[in-house]
Amino acid sequence: MHRVGLLISDYFQVLGLSTLSIFEFANQVKGEPFYDCAVYSERGGSVLSSYGFSVDSKPLDADAPVDTWLIAGVLTPVELPATPGVVTFLQTHALKARRVAGICTGAFVLGQAGLLAQRRATTHWIHAQTLKTMLPTTRVEEDRIFIIDDHVWTSAGLTAGLDMALGMVEKDLGTEVARSVAHLLVMHHRRSGGQTQHSEMLMLSPRSDRLQSALEYARKNLSKPLTIEEMADAVHVSARQLSRLFRSETGKSPAKAVEALRLENARLLIEQSRLSMEVIARESGFRDRRHMREVFMRGYGIPPQSIRTGKA
Repeated sequence: MHRVGLLISDYFQVLGLSTLSIFEFANQVKGEPFYDCAVYSERGGSVLSSYGFSVDSKPLDADAPVDTWLIAGVLTPVELPATPGVVTFLQTHALKARRVAGICTGAFVLGQAGLLAQRRATTHWIHAQTLKTMLPTTRVEEDRIFIIDDHVWTSAGLTAGLDMALGMVEKDLGTEVARSVAHLLVMHHRRSGGQTQHSEMLMLSPRSDRLQSALEYARKNLSKPLTIEEMADAVHVSARQLSRLFRSETGKSPAKAVEALRLENARLLIEQSRLSMEVIARESGFRDRRHMREVFMRGYGIPPQSIRTGKA
């Protein structure tokens, strides 16, 4: 049995509770109770959430057999720092666990306890600069979904906590179980830790079902030329009508919107794979690596190779 402890404090952000659903559904997929989850707080009892309702909790116990500690975040981590008791507990006992993780601004709590010194970490992009200032020896990567540095995990925004928990399930039980859990929870797709916090699909913000379907078709077929006629046929509208939808809902032409998706896909492949630049260019729909480089310089202001070498 792998025991998961979610550590909350007054005014914790309620979405942090949802991470436990990942482990609940992992048990369901496995067909037996692999995870045993519990909610803890410094003194136990009723803990007030950010939304105003309370959640019952167990008191922190040095002898609690917890394998994974999840530290929930708050909306204002600077104004609501962790208490000395929580900091001392983490310093003394958290490292005895198999892993410890900060959900969203839970990274600030780990930082207070000194658990992020000389480590890589992430947090919600709104608070990333503050965390950098507070933790000068920590390499804060503000554009990551979640980061694993040895046994210390940190995630970005609260929904990224779901991705992080799913990553734990994948480590514990394998890719197929994690994929099944994502499917049961209707997660659009499993986001790996290296993925950017900012999704191009979200930035384009399509309102109509037609345009959402067209963009999804494009995302799944980026290696193809993807003409406006092809995308229009895929969603059963005319090319002219689809072009109008793109401009009215995204402010971009179809070609520019697809180019943004190609850029995002190529960047992700560069960061997470060892594929050659030629293969990445081809898989992302660029004519060749020179074309990909031109689009990178125009879109990001850096060449693609600099991402792989860490000079971005």
